[in-house]
Amino acid sequence: MSINNRIDAQKRADDIHIFSDELQRLERDGVLQLDQTQRLAVTTHHQTLLASFAQSFDIDRDSQAKQLSLGMRITSFLGAAALAVSVFFLFYQFWGWFSTLVQVATLIAAALATFLTTLWIQQKDSSGYFAKLAALVAFACFVLNIVMLGQIFNITPSDKALLPWAAFALLLAYALDLRLLLVAGLLCVIAFVAARVGTWSGMYWLDFGERPENFFPAAIALFFVPRFIDHRRFAGFASPYRIIALLALFLPMLVLANWGAGSYLPLHSKTIEVLYQILGFAGTALAIWLGIRLHFAEVVNVSVTLFVIFLFTKMFDWWWTLMPKYLFFLVLGLTALLLLFVFRRLRTASIVQTETSKDIAS
Repeated sequence: MSINNRIDAQKRADDIHIFSDELQRLERDGVLQLDQTQRLAVTTHHQTLLASFAQSFDIDRDSQAKQLSLGMRITSFLGAAALAVSVFFLFYQFWGWFSTLVQVATLIAAALATFLTTLWIQQKDSSGYFAKLAALVAFACFVLNIVMLGQIFNITPSDKALLPWAAFALLLAYALDLRLLLVAGLLCVIAFVAARVGTWSGMYWLDFGERPENFFPAAIALFFVPRFIDHRRFAGFASPYRIIALLALFLPMLVLANWGAGSYLPLHSKTIEVLYQILGFAGTALAIWLGIRLHFAEVVNVSVTLFVIFLFTKMFDWWWTLMPKYLFFLVLGLTALLLLFVFRRLRTASIVQTETSKDIAS
């Protein structure tokens, strides 16, 4: 199996540690005993692999390093946010002192300088944390660049600004293996498509949120994008596409299930609410089944959460005013227990299906 990215390398390293721990248990229980030559060969092979992974992908070789990496990721994000806010207030603090020419040159130079700095840091930083911090600052400068250029030349705000934001975010995401910017880029794409759909129906583009159905086309398209893009070099990139697609599809359905007046459908609002209640329950159940069948854990988790939200929201609408509070929460608790039994059955069926597939393959 070839290792193409840091996530795969880290998973292989974790598997090596798990194997070593289990081997020690087997030897201690007298189940398996390796002779000195075999043990040396296995140990040497694993040490060579770990050294190679550490050099190529800067993996965490033990639990302590993994904990420090988590702290570094959090620190990197907070540092990037602080620097981006600092740049924003720095511009506005001294902006009125500059001529138009200097303002335009400063904006272009800031965006270009942060982008080039990001690329330079990427070549020097094997861990990737500093490069990702610089990438977030570069994206913030790029967004600020377009916004302020529009103000300088008195350009009417347009949804077209979302396209370069999305393109730049996706470029940095794939260049630096940064899923946070991937999410930012996908949100810009969804907002642009929703705004376009809204303008086609005659509304002002900033009012696209008033019609939740505007989000449906982008949500459906994004869910299937990973099927057509090779993400083997970008482990973990397919999941954000599916998660954001599910949220962009079912959260508007949840809104419409409680606010039918926001729909394009020429039906009575109560009829629309009932329709989207049914679509919400059926859609999330179908997504759960699809996620189990295709082994998409993130699809299952998000769909289960949305299904429960749909269910509890409607139970609140149906029974909150009719039942005593103790009885209402008792029903909620019993419903949660019922769902646990159902999901456990689904989990057991999934495990059996996986084991059967392995047996057939072997």
